[in-house]
Amino acid sequence: MFELTMLMRYFLGAGILIAGITMVLVIYGNALSTREDDELYLNKAEQAMMASEQQMLIGKMHRLARVIFGFATVAALLLAVSAGLWVWIGFRG
Repeated sequence: MFELTMLMRYFLGAGILIAGITMVLVIYGNALSTREDDELYLNKAEQAMMASEQQMLIGKMHRLARVIFGFATVAALLLAVSAGLWVWIGFRG
């Protein structure tokens, strides 16, 4: 019924690919957060060592959150452009 242009296929494919990558990153982030939630009761020396590991883990999670937000934004834009092209082609034809 509607003609799929090459540009529309590109936007749709790229949007789906980036949305898939975003989902994988979200799953990875959830795996990191389960490690962050673990509580250990240690003596002072072990606590100092574990605290530095915990800070590194929290830093990784913050960087990952920015990457996930970027990928999600790009995926949403590509999918919106693809939907807009689909509607435009529908009205034009």
